[in-house]
Amino acid sequence: MVTELRAVLTMALLRLLAGTLEITAGLLMVKLGRVESALKINAVLGLVGPVILTLVSAVGLLHLSTQLPWPKLALISLGVILIFWGTH
Repeated sequence: MVTELRAVLTMALLRLLAGTLEITAGLLMVKLGRVESALKINAVLGLVGPVILTLVSAVGLLHLSTQLPWPKLALISLGVILIFWGTH
């Protein structure tokens, strides 16, 4: 089982990676200076965001799986699914 510190560090690093990608993409949009290019970059970011959300949630749920009862884990998982459904 993953220790709590390792889980938190993994979650934080994934979010830092996502933030770094966002900043890099924004700078690349400015550098390229074209709406068409910016839209393509934005489309890629639209795919990366949900993947990061899923990975961070999975790490957190994996860690909590031994500490929380199944109904609460199911409710949290349902919340993540509803976020995807609501933004789809």
